[in-house]
Order: sequence, then C-alpha cells, then structure tokens
Amino acid sequence: MRKSVSLLFFVLSGGLQAQTDYDAIRITATDVLPGIWYLQGDGGNIGLSTGEDGVFIIDDQFAPLTEKIKAKIAEFSSEPVKFVINSHFHFDHSDGNENFGAGGAIIIAHENARIRMSEDHVISILELDQLAYDETGLPEITFTEDMSLHFNGHTVQLHHFGPGHTDTDAVIHFVEANVIHTGDVFVRYGLPFIDVPNGGNLNGMIRVMHGIIGLADENTKIIPGHGELASRADMVAYVSMLETIRDRVYEGIKAGMTLSQITATEPTRGFAGGGFLNNENFTKIAYDSFFK
Repeated sequence: MRKSVSLLFFVLSGGLQAQTDYDAIRITATDVLPGIWYLQGDGGNIGLSTGEDGVFIIDDQFAPLTEKIKAKIAEFSSEPVKFVINSHFHFDHSDGNENFGAGGAIIIAHENARIRMSEDHVISILELDQLAYDETGLPEITFTEDMSLHFNGHTVQLHHFGPGHTDTDAVIHFVEANVIHTGDVFVRYGLPFIDVPNGGNLNGMIRVMHGIIGLADENTKIIPGHGELASRADMVAYVSMLETIRDRVYEGIKAGMTLSQITATEPTRGFAGGGFLNNENFTKIAYDSFFK
C-alpha cells in the first residue's frame, strides 16, 4: 500500500502515526446549498455536486475510504461519480484517484498536478513518500490558468493563481451559487502547511488568497481545504496573519539575521499553531519562501 498519512491527523494530534484505522473513520456531509455539500472524513474536505447531469466531486481523500465516500454520495444520488477535480496533488486530497478513475470517473487537475502525480515525491516536513499513481489515477483533463465546467446548472470555474500551497493548486468557483472550494491554500487549523520543496511559497500563498478574496463577497460560502465552512471575512483574517508573519521574517532577513536568529524573535507570536506546525518550522517555511 502507498505510504500515506493524513495531514489532517497531524494537524489535530501533532504526532506521527504510521497507520490510520480507516475502519473507524466516518464520512459526514454538511449542506452548503441545494445540490452542493462538503464531505469530511480523513483528509481534505470533499466538495460534492449532484443534479440532473450527474455527480462530481472535488478531491477524494484516501484510497481505503473510497467505498465509504461512495456510500455517502449514494445518500444524495444514485449516479456514479462522473468527474473528480483535484485541488492539488497531495495524497490526503487525491489518494482515491486510482479507485475513482478505475470506476470511470474523469479526473481534472492543473497540469502540474498530473506531472507531480506521475512521479515519486517526498513531503519533506512530514518525512513521507508520495508514490506515483498508475494511469487510472492521473488527471485526463488538465489546465494551465483557467477552465470552466458547465454541470448541474452551475458554471464551475477552475483558477490557478500561481504557486501557493504547492505549484499544483486549483481554486474551484461555483459562480452562480457563490461557493468556492479553496483546497489547502486556505485552511482553518491555524498555521498552514506550505510545501516549499514541491512549488509552494508563502508570498505565492498570499497572492493566491488575494485572488480568491477578489472572487468573494460577504455572502460567499467558502469550503476550505480542512475545517468548517467559512466566509470572506475569515479569509481576510487568515491572509492578514500570513502577511504579518511574512513581514516579520523579511525584516529579519533585511537586517542580516540568520534563520535561527529570526526564529528566536518568534515571528508567529500571537497566532495559533496547527499541530505539527509551530514557530520553528513555519518560520523556516517563510524564510525558505524568500529564496525559492
């Protein structure tokens, strides 16, 4: 079995667990609007759309959870999943690709996601390997900057605002419904994980967030990569946190301080950590972002 550990588990526990008890995981669904839900289990939030055109999902969590995810979807539609949109390439959002692909779903993602899913990668901060997917798990449709899907009465726009959490990020916007799925550029567990070795960048994350905020208004419903339903105001507060930490780190760089000296100033002071993310490793993420 592919070596994979839930990033969400790390966030909640702050520890390393080599094996998740998937039998104990329960998939839950939360209403967003009629015909739109998000599912939670173990891994990233799954967006779900059902209607007269069928079913599509955004992300698919871990492979051992596929049958549970399908069972939850079946409570809302008897149709099979027609499309899977990957918000990015990380395994806690895409590990079910091979199962859904083998079942006939067409996978859609940014072109960089297909490239990264075709190769073995190390998620260095977690010291974990993400192995290449076989052909059934790779995106069949890719895009570079923007694309649109017209499905179930929705105009669904996919945007790539540049590198942020990774260099594979896709933001999914249900235009008429005023719903946005952000993937992991926006999360609700505190300090976010930014995968610098795999194309992520703190400055880029801030730019992506401003792009998403520009799509939203006070009524927009935001499905984050992890955590509960959010608002535009929540995103504004989140990007303010990122900018504050970034600016503190940059001031240290301008002053000629070393990484350890900058870390000692506690650039993340005043902001909650997120399990395995703390002042030391998030300061390193911010610092490395200036030199990538």
